[in-house]
Amino acid sequence: MPKTIFSGTVRSSWKPLLVLSLLSGCAHYTSLPLATSSPLSSAETALPDAPPGAQLSVDDVVRLALANNSDLRAVRAKRGLADAQLLQSGILPNPSLTGAFLPLISGVGTVPAWTVGLSQNIKALVTYSASRRATRYAGQQVYADILWQEWQVAGQARQLAADLIAGERSRPLLVEAFQLLDHRRQVVQQAVAAGNATLVTASPTIVAVQAARTSLYQLDQTQLSRRHQLNALLGLVPEAEIRLAPTADLPPFDPAGIRANLAMLVDRRPDLLALRLGYASEDAKLRVAILSQFPDLVLGGQSSSDNAKVINGGPTATVGLPIFDRNQGNIAIERATRLKLHEDYSARLAAATGQVGATLSEMEQLQAQLDVVRRDLPAARLAAQRAANAFGSSLLDERSYVELVTNRYTKEQEVMTLELALLDRQVALQTLLGAGLPSIDTLPAIPSTAAVAK
Repeated sequence: MPKTIFSGTVRSSWKPLLVLSLLSGCAHYTSLPLATSSPLSSAETALPDAPPGAQLSVDDVVRLALANNSDLRAVRAKRGLADAQLLQSGILPNPSLTGAFLPLISGVGTVPAWTVGLSQNIKALVTYSASRRATRYAGQQVYADILWQEWQVAGQARQLAADLIAGERSRPLLVEAFQLLDHRRQVVQQAVAAGNATLVTASPTIVAVQAARTSLYQLDQTQLSRRHQLNALLGLVPEAEIRLAPTADLPPFDPAGIRANLAMLVDRRPDLLALRLGYASEDAKLRVAILSQFPDLVLGGQSSSDNAKVINGGPTATVGLPIFDRNQGNIAIERATRLKLHEDYSARLAAATGQVGATLSEMEQLQAQLDVVRRDLPAARLAAQRAANAFGSSLLDERSYVELVTNRYTKEQEVMTLELALLDRQVALQTLLGAGLPSIDTLPAIPSTAAVAK
């Protein structure tokens, strides 16, 4: 009796355990609600460890952009998708279990008939290795694309921060020019009102002060737009105030070294690596298409019993006959796609090297022009100083004085414009080369160039 009780207890307890073990291996649904408010934050929230009024360097701005940019967060979510696709590519198709139970309805039989079969698609095993390799390369391409997007965001943040710093440095000169000319305008207008000057005498000053005001307003508008763009990159509300350092700390710039290492650009640019990985993935897909010419083959075994208790069993096979469809269409598609990716990579490589060479050439031209303007600037400053002294001694007329002073400030603005253009191209070039940015060595399990090219 005890043995019977123990046996019944075991028999009744293993069933719930079996059910629980099966359920534990199943995926469960969890909700992921959408945000109901803007994810933009204030400067204090984005910089919790920074002291109040702290000045950010360009490198600080780049790090904040990489950490807080909402577009990058959305792009990085593709990593999970790529990893899930790689997981799925490594899972073989499940075998198929078939069965039938046929109760006896009429006739000479004595028992119900039944059939049980187990089969497995063998074709999936033929293409397994190439399919998994294609998915692995595609996943690595996603990681390289994300790194390239990080380069773009970091480059934009660096560009905006450097331009804001340069704009703040140039603003005092524009304010000085406007205040000086505006003071002269007030004096001239008082003289015209008193009948001591004519409109012909006053017109050069009026025109000059309007031009100075326009330059100052344009700079302020540009600076505000730059701040809004930078705040958007940093995930901040538009009205957030961040203070920048007075000088732009950019990575070292070596034009000669850049030209010497231009041939190595293919091993440093994430976009070029992404295209190579995409090509490798497509090449593996072409192999899958070629291997898929192998006829559909399903192997298995089956056992059955008829109504007279006669039992049969043995292996089964189902073979597709490649009479009409030999996968020739898919093979043609994959070949054409691989050729397109081959040409896309060649075009991007040519554009990348050409863009670097063109930017270096433009910088050389800008530097030559800047040298000329800087050489002429001391003479313009000296002429403006002498004009001020002569005008104060009533030895120079109003028109000549305004022209010489305006020429000085025009030269100053020309220098600032050329310096900003040179700075913009330097930042753009360093972004193209990844100077001071995460390298492709930070990517997980990325094969070498030679391995991808095979």
